[in-house]
Amino acid sequence: MAAHQQDLPTRTTGSLVDDDDAVPDIDPTNTSGLLEERLQAYKHACRYLEAYISATEKVQKAHAKEYEKVLKTVSDPLKEGHHFDQSLGGIAGLFENIRSNTQGIANSHLEAEKTIKGSVLPILERLHAEIKNKSKELSKGAVKGSKEVDRARNMTQKHIELLGQHTAAFSSSGGKVDPSTDPYVLQRRVNHHLHKQVLEENNNRHDLIEVQNSFSAFEAHIIQTFQQALQTFLQCVGGQLERQKAMYSDIVSTAQKIPLDFEFKKFVHRNSQLLMDPSAPKRDLSHISFPNQNHPSTQAVIAGTLERKSRAMGALKGYSTDYYVVTPSKFLHEFKDDDDFRKDPTPELSLHLPDCTIGALNGDKFNIKGKDASKGKVGGALAMSHELSFKAHSPADAERWYNVIKQVAGGSATYTNEPASPSSPVEARNVSEQQPPPDYQEKGVTPVQTQGLSQGQGTVSGGPMSAGAHTQQPYNTPVSGGGIQSAGVGSTPTSGVEREPGQY
Repeated sequence: MAAHQQDLPTRTTGSLVDDDDAVPDIDPTNTSGLLEERLQAYKHACRYLEAYISATEKVQKAHAKEYEKVLKTVSDPLKEGHHFDQSLGGIAGLFENIRSNTQGIANSHLEAEKTIKGSVLPILERLHAEIKNKSKELSKGAVKGSKEVDRARNMTQKHIELLGQHTAAFSSSGGKVDPSTDPYVLQRRVNHHLHKQVLEENNNRHDLIEVQNSFSAFEAHIIQTFQQALQTFLQCVGGQLERQKAMYSDIVSTAQKIPLDFEFKKFVHRNSQLLMDPSAPKRDLSHISFPNQNHPSTQAVIAGTLERKSRAMGALKGYSTDYYVVTPSKFLHEFKDDDDFRKDPTPELSLHLPDCTIGALNGDKFNIKGKDASKGKVGGALAMSHELSFKAHSPADAERWYNVIKQVAGGSATYTNEPASPSSPVEARNVSEQQPPPDYQEKGVTPVQTQGLSQGQGTVSGGPMSAGAHTQQPYNTPVSGGGIQSAGVGSTPTSGVEREPGQY
């Protein structure tokens, strides 16, 4: 019985199985499952690559929209754009170039998005479909055959175990068995199922070998398709980057080609009437005229230098020389000098002669008593009357000043029958209200002969007035050396001091 048990077939376990075993321990589904799992791995790799390129396609579309926003920053015309030349080659041309190139960059992203969507993604989508079909083929062929092998092995194993049971029972029962359980019959059934199992195994082995051999070529096809898709992707994205780089380079090149003085030369040419002409001569006050420049009321009746004795505590200092003017407005103004340019010529002293008391002439001296009106109405109302002592350069000069001041203080004669028309509209409206200047000739001023007198003789001459014509004649003002220079209409009064104005 022990000998018979040793002859029974057994199924060993382990990784190493002899090919002569009736039921090998190797699971045929493991091979087909491994191959199927490998196809799944490639399918997922293809899906990852599809997702990457699809995301890049969406980014290209988003970049196109973002560059549209960038374009809006320069789409409006330049503010104060008239300051820039509108021809090419300047600032305006530079911004036009920026607009066109920025629009080109946006369009390049749109073209890249369309190319990726229409050329790259379809390659991977077709490959994905091929991998799925290959997986289906494997499931229908090799995987199905492996399952048939597994069923055949299970059937063989069942009959082998049944044979073992009945062979053991045959020894214990002394050879008494049923016909259906006869070990001979059972062995023949085992041979039948084992033959069928071997056929299934060989067929499945052949199918798996074909699948394995095809996997090498199919994987090469997968990798080649990946390479083709990425090469097309590079051409699309790389071409877009090259075009974008070229457009930015064109912007920089356009900016660098602008001559540094291009805009300013064009600006000067367009605004030559408003800009300063460097070659034009400087303005000269002697060539400038203004309204009412020569109006009779602006001309001095008599002007020159006089000496005035200081008041109060300053009387100890004696006489000081200043520049004095009698105006047609019947004021006697005192100035430091006759310079209109060094500082604003504001009178230091102003006497309204009709309100003053004129003392008697004593040689080259005379006195005037009155209030200083140079401080305005309020200051003049509060001011006290003072008696001022004046001293001329000579008795004749003092007589001329005295006569003019006396006449202005009490006279009301006119200068001319037709007063000059003012230049301003306000003066034109008030011309009817103007009082004619006093006519000094009516007060009987004795004309003084001025011809033949030199500037150094120190004589004083008055301006004669024609008895019949009401026309203002030029008065005489002191000249250097003590004389008086004529100060008629249109003439500029000068100082009686030999030095320049302001250098007393």
